[in-house]
Amino acid sequence: MTSPLDPRAVLRAAVRAVDPGGDGPPATAADLVDVTSPDPGLFGPDSAAWRLHGDAATVIGGFRSLLLQALHPAVMAGVAQHSSFRDDPFGRLERTSRFVIATVFGTTADAERAARTVRRVHRRVRGTTADGTPYDASDPELVAFVHVTEVDSFLAANRAYGRDRLRGADTDAYCVEMARVAALLGSAEVPTTAAGTERWLADRRPDLRLTADGRATVRFLLNPPLPLLARPAHAAVASAAIGLLPWWAQSALRLPAVPPVDALVVRPWVNAGLATFHWAFPPGASQLEAARRTAIAG
Repeated sequence: MTSPLDPRAVLRAAVRAVDPGGDGPPATAADLVDVTSPDPGLFGPDSAAWRLHGDAATVIGGFRSLLLQALHPAVMAGVAQHSSFRDDPFGRLERTSRFVIATVFGTTADAERAARTVRRVHRRVRGTTADGTPYDASDPELVAFVHVTEVDSFLAANRAYGRDRLRGADTDAYCVEMARVAALLGSAEVPTTAAGTERWLADRRPDLRLTADGRATVRFLLNPPLPLLARPAHAAVASAAIGLLPWWAQSALRLPAVPPVDALVVRPWVNAGLATFHWAFPPGASQLEAARRTAIAG
């Protein structure tokens, strides 16, 4: 007698079949994280960082941060002149994901090693923007800008779409925790509250504008070379990320969101997709997280 198909297994297989990154970061986590060490790392299982980054909504936050970074001329010049994102469009995303895995879920040594790798890469990324302004990816202010866009974006995605939403003091705790990662990367001082993070970004508005490199990046982000079956999920993530941008960033990027459409169409659509994903891939089922919790507890 033929056993019935497991619908979760079918959905997992379908997701992996259209995932342009293959099996994704979990398949390589063992190369980045010592799963046998009792060292809790920078944060540990009870931290706000573990709670936030154990949720699929972080994908939306990551996309939002890339849109915000597209407004910084120096960041975009570095991407255009030193990144292979057009030839390897998902390599940068995968490397960013691996960095988050190592710094959030890894041991202290794992996090420090990942940060050293990034600093080593940054030392090679320097040049001039289109208007002749020199830039250096190791510049503490540039490192801070990228860091703050990510923290603000992960919080915005968690607030709107997170399954385990941080509230009140937990959002500030997350900022304090992630400031340790910024310090490892050689960042200038970064804000340690959620409100301060929003103000910090708003204060940088005079330095932000959409250059030709930024426009090319935004076009690529919105229309990457994806399999047909993956496009609806990408459209959902992109639409959700645009809806979470502050109004001034939407205006500068020329990507205005219509609040009624965002509330009545995008959010229900994305929440349904995330609920389906969490049904197929239950939070807490990550082998990496489970192994780390066991090692730390032991």
